[in-house]
Amino acid sequence: MEDSYQTWLWGKTAERCVKNLKKNGFDAHFVETVAEAKALILEMVSSYKAFGFGGSNTTRALGVKEQLESMGKAVYDHWQKGLAKEEDLTIRLHQVRSDCFLCSANAISATGEIVNVDGIGNRTNGMTFGPAKVVIVAGMNKVTPDVDSALRRVREIAAPMRAKSLGMQTPCAETGLCTDCNAPQRICRITTILHRKPILTDVSVVLINQALGF
Repeated sequence: MEDSYQTWLWGKTAERCVKNLKKNGFDAHFVETVAEAKALILEMVSSYKAFGFGGSNTTRALGVKEQLESMGKAVYDHWQKGLAKEEDLTIRLHQVRSDCFLCSANAISATGEIVNVDGIGNRTNGMTFGPAKVVIVAGMNKVTPDVDSALRRVREIAAPMRAKSLGMQTPCAETGLCTDCNAPQRICRITTILHRKPILTDVSVVLINQALGF
């Protein structure tokens, strides 16, 4: 029963979020399930030839990458085991030069801004300049009331959990608290806020009425 109320509340929040994202120039959508999101995204991007995938559990949970590969598309994904440093860098460069870039967001405000923090910058760069099409997929657990709360979400939830999942030697991966550290493996080095759609990039946002990713 509690889950049904959460789903209802997320739906109401999504209505405001989609409205404000569209007001800010983004192509925004709200769907109930992962299957709906997958079908919608494939319809959006099927005409493109080369695809980059930013570091994201959410996009991979959809199965879009495998579907694109089965269609003979070029897919650049640095989440592969055994890559040498040079191979990893080459893939990341291909990502930001692809026709279409797929990723998630660390937080999306209900007021219509998209907030991300990166360590290397391939994801934040790929979302803003390079690919003609960008698709950002996020569960409703990543939607916050405003930009300030979106930035807090990154510090208090997304960054510690991501650092822990990657096995980083950072204070937040030990304590769960951000200390604005100078650790060599710090993953919070670049912050971007998409206040409006980038001039040269078509950005679609797909919100899913589920909790997905960090």
